[in-house]
Amino acid sequence: MTFRTSFAAAAFVSLLGLSGLSPLASAPQASAAAMMKASDLRVALNQLLAEHAELAADATGAALGGRTNEFKAAAAALDANSQDIAKAIGSVYGDAAGEAFLPLWRKHIGFFVDYTMAKAKGSMKGQKKAVDDLVGYASDFAAFLNSANPNLPKDAVTDLVKMHILSLKDVVDAQAAHNPTLAYQKIRDASHHMQMIADPLAAAIAAQFPDKFAMQ
Repeated sequence: MTFRTSFAAAAFVSLLGLSGLSPLASAPQASAAAMMKASDLRVALNQLLAEHAELAADATGAALGGRTNEFKAAAAALDANSQDIAKAIGSVYGDAAGEAFLPLWRKHIGFFVDYTMAKAKGSMKGQKKAVDDLVGYASDFAAFLNSANPNLPKDAVTDLVKMHILSLKDVVDAQAAHNPTLAYQKIRDASHHMQMIADPLAAAIAAQFPDKFAMQ
Protein backbone atom coordinates (compact mmCIF):
# COMPACT_ATOMS: atom_id res chain seq x y z
CA MET A 1 0.00 0.00 0.00
CA THR A 2 1.41 3.40 -0.89
CA PHE A 3 1.75 6.25 1.59
CA ARG A 4 -0.80 8.26 -0.41
CA THR A 5 -3.39 5.48 -0.21
CA SER A 6 -2.73 4.87 3.49
CA PHE A 7 -3.04 8.58 4.24
CA ALA A 8 -6.21 8.97 2.18
CA ALA A 9 -7.83 5.94 3.78
CA ALA A 10 -6.92 7.05 7.29
CA ALA A 11 -8.19 10.53 6.58
CA PHE A 12 -11.41 9.18 5.08
CA VAL A 13 -12.17 6.93 8.04
CA SER A 14 -11.31 9.71 10.47
CA LEU A 15 -13.45 12.23 8.62
CA LEU A 16 -16.43 9.95 8.16
CA GLY A 17 -16.58 8.48 11.65
CA LEU A 18 -19.96 9.38 13.05
CA SER A 19 -18.34 10.16 16.39
CA GLY A 20 -15.70 12.30 14.78
CA LEU A 21 -16.62 15.50 16.67
CA SER A 22 -16.05 15.82 20.37
CA PRO A 23 -19.27 16.25 22.36
CA LEU A 24 -17.46 19.00 24.21
CA ALA A 25 -16.77 21.01 21.06
CA SER A 26 -18.46 24.37 20.85
CA ALA A 27 -21.05 25.01 18.12
CA PRO A 28 -18.66 27.23 16.10
CA GLN A 29 -15.94 24.58 16.34
CA ALA A 30 -18.33 21.84 15.25
CA SER A 31 -19.59 23.96 12.35
CA ALA A 32 -16.06 24.72 11.17
CA ALA A 33 -15.07 21.07 11.41
CA ALA A 34 -18.12 20.03 9.37
CA MET A 35 -17.32 22.57 6.68
CA MET A 36 -13.80 21.18 6.41
CA LYS A 37 -15.04 17.63 6.17
CA ALA A 38 -17.07 18.00 2.99
CA SER A 39 -14.08 19.09 0.92
CA ASP A 40 -11.72 16.62 2.57
CA LEU A 41 -14.23 13.84 1.92
CA ARG A 42 -14.19 14.67 -1.78
CA VAL A 43 -10.39 14.74 -1.89
CA ALA A 44 -10.04 11.42 -0.06
CA LEU A 45 -12.55 9.68 -2.34
CA ASN A 46 -10.81 11.03 -5.42
CA GLN A 47 -7.45 9.76 -4.19
CA LEU A 48 -8.73 6.27 -3.40
CA LEU A 49 -10.68 5.82 -6.62
CA ALA A 50 -8.01 7.30 -8.89
CA GLU A 51 -5.48 4.94 -7.39
CA HIS A 52 -7.87 2.05 -8.04
CA ALA A 53 -7.73 2.83 -11.76
CA GLU A 54 -3.95 3.26 -11.74
CA LEU A 55 -3.28 0.01 -9.86
CA ALA A 56 -5.72 -1.90 -12.05
CA ALA A 57 -3.77 -0.72 -15.10
CA ASP A 58 -0.50 -1.76 -13.46
CA ALA A 59 -1.92 -5.24 -12.84
CA THR A 60 -3.31 -5.75 -16.35
CA GLY A 61 -0.12 -4.46 -17.96
CA ALA A 62 2.00 -6.87 -15.94
CA ALA A 63 -0.36 -9.77 -16.68
CA LEU A 64 -0.32 -9.15 -20.43
CA GLY A 65 3.46 -8.78 -20.35
CA GLY A 66 3.90 -12.12 -18.58
CA ARG A 67 5.59 -10.42 -15.60
CA THR A 68 4.25 -12.74 -12.92
CA ASN A 69 5.96 -11.26 -9.87
CA GLU A 70 5.01 -7.75 -10.88
CA PHE A 71 1.42 -8.85 -11.46
CA LYS A 72 1.22 -10.42 -8.01
CA ALA A 73 2.59 -7.26 -6.39
CA ALA A 74 0.20 -5.00 -8.34
CA ALA A 75 -2.75 -7.28 -7.55
CA ALA A 76 -1.89 -7.20 -3.85
CA ALA A 77 -1.69 -3.40 -3.89
CA LEU A 78 -4.98 -3.22 -5.79
CA ASP A 79 -6.67 -5.42 -3.21
CA ALA A 80 -5.27 -3.31 -0.36
CA ASN A 81 -6.83 -0.30 -2.06
CA SER A 82 -10.13 -2.21 -2.31
CA GLN A 83 -10.03 -2.92 1.40
CA ASP A 84 -9.42 0.76 2.14
CA ILE A 85 -12.43 1.77 0.04
CA ALA A 86 -14.57 -0.84 1.83
CA LYS A 87 -13.43 0.46 5.22
CA ALA A 88 -14.38 3.96 4.16
CA ILE A 89 -17.86 2.77 3.17
CA GLY A 90 -18.14 0.90 6.47
CA SER A 91 -17.18 3.99 8.43
CA VAL A 92 -20.23 5.75 7.01
CA TYR A 93 -22.84 3.02 6.80
CA GLY A 94 -21.62 0.49 9.35
CA ASP A 95 -19.38 -2.57 9.35
CA ALA A 96 -22.00 -4.79 7.74
CA ALA A 97 -22.21 -2.47 4.73
CA GLY A 98 -18.43 -2.37 4.42
CA GLU A 99 -18.28 -6.15 4.56
CA ALA A 100 -20.96 -6.42 1.88
CA PHE A 101 -19.25 -3.81 -0.28
CA LEU A 102 -15.83 -5.51 -0.43
CA PRO A 103 -16.78 -8.74 -2.27
CA LEU A 104 -19.03 -6.76 -4.61
CA TRP A 105 -16.18 -4.36 -5.44
CA ARG A 106 -13.72 -7.23 -5.85
CA LYS A 107 -16.15 -8.88 -8.26
CA HIS A 108 -15.61 -6.33 -11.02
CA ILE A 109 -11.85 -6.66 -10.60
CA GLY A 110 -12.23 -10.39 -11.16
CA PHE A 111 -14.19 -9.74 -14.34
CA PHE A 112 -11.38 -7.48 -15.56
CA VAL A 113 -8.90 -10.27 -14.90
CA ASP A 114 -11.14 -12.52 -17.02
CA TYR A 115 -11.15 -9.93 -19.81
CA THR A 116 -7.39 -9.49 -19.65
CA MET A 117 -6.75 -13.23 -19.81
CA ALA A 118 -9.18 -13.63 -22.72
CA LYS A 119 -7.46 -10.75 -24.50
CA ALA A 120 -4.08 -12.39 -24.02
CA LYS A 121 -5.40 -15.66 -25.46
CA GLY A 122 -7.18 -13.94 -28.34
CA SER A 123 -10.50 -15.43 -27.22
CA MET A 124 -13.33 -13.29 -28.56
CA LYS A 125 -15.84 -15.48 -26.74
CA GLY A 126 -14.05 -14.97 -23.45
CA GLN A 127 -13.79 -11.22 -24.02
CA LYS A 128 -17.51 -10.94 -24.78
CA LYS A 129 -18.47 -12.91 -21.67
CA ALA A 130 -16.25 -10.73 -19.48
CA VAL A 131 -17.72 -7.53 -20.95
CA ASP A 132 -21.25 -8.87 -20.49
CA ASP A 133 -20.43 -9.73 -16.87
CA LEU A 134 -19.05 -6.23 -16.31
CA VAL A 135 -22.11 -4.55 -17.83
CA GLY A 136 -24.35 -6.64 -15.59
CA TYR A 137 -22.17 -5.76 -12.63
CA ALA A 138 -22.67 -2.04 -13.25
CA SER A 139 -26.38 -2.39 -12.54
CA ASP A 140 -25.83 -4.52 -9.43
CA PHE A 141 -23.28 -2.08 -8.03
CA ALA A 142 -25.55 0.89 -8.72
CA ALA A 143 -28.41 -0.86 -6.92
CA PHE A 144 -26.16 -1.39 -3.88
CA LEU A 145 -25.20 2.29 -3.71
CA ASN A 146 -28.77 3.45 -4.30
CA SER A 147 -30.02 1.22 -1.47
CA ALA A 148 -27.51 2.85 0.87
CA ASN A 149 -28.02 6.40 -0.36
CA PRO A 150 -31.15 7.52 -2.25
CA ASN A 151 -29.24 10.60 -3.43
CA LEU A 152 -27.44 8.27 -5.86
CA PRO A 153 -29.93 7.46 -8.66
CA LYS A 154 -29.47 3.90 -9.89
CA ASP A 155 -29.54 4.75 -13.61
CA ALA A 156 -27.01 7.57 -13.26
CA VAL A 157 -24.64 5.42 -11.20
CA THR A 158 -25.01 2.54 -13.68
CA ASP A 159 -23.94 4.84 -16.51
CA LEU A 160 -20.92 6.11 -14.55
CA VAL A 161 -19.80 2.58 -13.69
CA LYS A 162 -20.17 1.54 -17.33
CA MET A 163 -17.92 4.46 -18.29
CA HIS A 164 -15.39 3.25 -15.71
CA ILE A 165 -15.56 -0.22 -17.23
CA LEU A 166 -15.07 1.08 -20.76
CA SER A 167 -12.19 3.33 -19.72
CA LEU A 168 -10.29 0.41 -18.20
CA LYS A 169 -11.19 -1.82 -21.15
CA ASP A 170 -9.54 0.77 -23.40
CA VAL A 171 -6.41 0.53 -21.23
CA VAL A 172 -6.26 -3.26 -21.56
CA ASP A 173 -6.87 -3.09 -25.33
CA ALA A 174 -4.02 -0.61 -25.78
CA GLN A 175 -1.71 -2.65 -23.57
CA ALA A 176 -2.54 -5.82 -25.51
CA ALA A 177 -1.84 -3.99 -28.77
CA HIS A 178 1.65 -3.07 -27.47
CA ASN A 179 0.90 0.60 -27.91
CA PRO A 180 2.44 2.26 -24.82
CA THR A 181 1.66 5.80 -25.96
CA LEU A 182 -2.04 5.03 -26.27
CA ALA A 183 -2.01 2.88 -23.13
CA TYR A 184 -0.69 5.68 -20.94
CA GLN A 185 -3.13 8.12 -22.47
CA LYS A 186 -5.97 5.73 -21.63
CA ILE A 187 -4.62 5.23 -18.10
CA ARG A 188 -4.78 8.98 -17.58
CA ASP A 189 -8.31 9.05 -18.98
CA ALA A 190 -9.38 6.20 -16.68
CA SER A 191 -7.85 7.87 -13.64
CA HIS A 192 -9.44 11.23 -14.45
CA HIS A 193 -12.83 9.60 -14.98
CA MET A 194 -12.89 8.41 -11.39
CA GLN A 195 -13.53 12.02 -10.36
CA MET A 196 -16.90 11.71 -12.12
CA ILE A 197 -17.73 8.98 -9.60
CA ALA A 198 -15.95 10.35 -6.53
CA ASP A 199 -17.42 13.87 -6.68
CA PRO A 200 -21.12 12.90 -6.85
CA LEU A 201 -20.54 10.15 -4.27
CA ALA A 202 -19.01 12.67 -1.87
CA ALA A 203 -21.85 15.12 -2.54
CA ALA A 204 -24.47 12.43 -1.95
CA ILE A 205 -22.91 11.41 1.36
CA ALA A 206 -22.73 15.05 2.46
CA ALA A 207 -26.40 15.51 1.56
CA GLN A 208 -27.38 12.35 3.42
CA PHE A 209 -25.53 13.42 6.56
CA PRO A 210 -25.96 17.22 6.64
CA ASP A 211 -25.08 17.38 10.33
CA LYS A 212 -21.68 15.90 9.56
CA PHE A 213 -20.82 17.45 6.20
CA ALA A 214 -21.51 21.00 5.14
CA MET A 215 -22.49 21.36 1.49
CA GLN A 216 -19.91 23.50 -0.34
